[in-house]
Amino acid sequence: MSYIDILGHKAKACKKDIAFASTTQKNDALLEIAHILRVCKDDIIEANKVDLENGRMRKMSEAMLDRLALNDSRIEGMAKACEELAQLDDPVGEVVSGSTRPNGMKIEKVRVPMGVIGIIFEARPNVTVDGAILCLKSGNAVILRGGKEAINSNKMLADLMRKAVERAGFSPDIIQLVEDTDRGIALDMMKANDYIDVLIPRGGAQLIKAVVQSATVPVIETGTGNCHVYVDASADIKMAVNIVDNGKTSRPSVCNAVESCLVHRDIAEDFLPKLKERLDKHHVEIRGCELTRQILGSENVTPADDDDYATEFLDYIISIKVVDDMAEALEHIDRFSTGHSECIVTESLFAAQEFQKRVDSAAVYVNCSTRFTDGGMFGLGAEIGISTQKLHARGPMGLREMTTTKYLISGNGQIRE
Repeated sequence: MSYIDILGHKAKACKKDIAFASTTQKNDALLEIAHILRVCKDDIIEANKVDLENGRMRKMSEAMLDRLALNDSRIEGMAKACEELAQLDDPVGEVVSGSTRPNGMKIEKVRVPMGVIGIIFEARPNVTVDGAILCLKSGNAVILRGGKEAINSNKMLADLMRKAVERAGFSPDIIQLVEDTDRGIALDMMKANDYIDVLIPRGGAQLIKAVVQSATVPVIETGTGNCHVYVDASADIKMAVNIVDNGKTSRPSVCNAVESCLVHRDIAEDFLPKLKERLDKHHVEIRGCELTRQILGSENVTPADDDDYATEFLDYIISIKVVDDMAEALEHIDRFSTGHSECIVTESLFAAQEFQKRVDSAAVYVNCSTRFTDGGMFGLGAEIGISTQKLHARGPMGLREMTTTKYLISGNGQIRE
């Protein structure tokens, strides 16, 4: 058996135990994980230091190092996510709909676990915990495959979680980590149809594209985030500056960060200098259209082309374009958006309603930051990613998105004529 076959066989052998576990049993396991993460936080940070040092040696960007880094507050955030999931309703067994047919048959549509979920992700060790605990609460076994950049952190986190779920009475194999970071192993995972019921990639555009193109296992596509803020002619300038700044600089390495700002021509000369002043505090590189360069000075703005407008920078870089009206902004978003999160800043109710109606993305905001596209912020507990596809799940993927459904039909002897 191959390495992935061995992991898959173990996951398949114990998936029914977690699928049929009671809510109390699953919640106890989540609380055990929260406890062990807190108790062993120093061990986690030491393992993470090795990954960070290796990352610096590989000349990873500061934004990517931030994505990789763990500290007391981030570990506490993981522990709290476990506790918050324990407080949420269990999706397994939830009746989605029900009816009684004219012949007396009773039909219910209920939520059930998917079985074994595979998650392939990059240099964010918190995904190791998010993925595992979401799968646990939703009744699924999980096989996690993180990037080599975070391998020491991921090993430590996975080992601790396996100990915790075993203390709670489960097989540790409901949570497994692919410790071999060879790309060939990842490809084997993408084709492990005999063991993995669904595959979820979480990371940059190249990773997601590779999984979608190579996998024979069904894939739920979590999308890249080329997110836009459109500053309308009626926008409150101070609000708009705050929203763009927060979206770009609070954590530029994440998928809900703002990558592009569109500005109505009528407000551009007032707004852009104020935005630049704020972004300069974080040394954000601006790539802009010709009018943006005229307003801000050509020496301060790199000329932007279509590649810039199409790029998820994940860094302290932003593209800016001045548009004549909302129609041009909508056309630009339709062309370059990845369907993740878009925002309009406006005082016009009509403009707000039109923007939300016409923008085809998973999350469409009026007058608030795109950084809220997150399972925790949406009240879903942890999330495994932001789905930008339109089948099964769209937007932040929480507990319910980690389940599927089946029909339960009850009769008293009905036959079809």
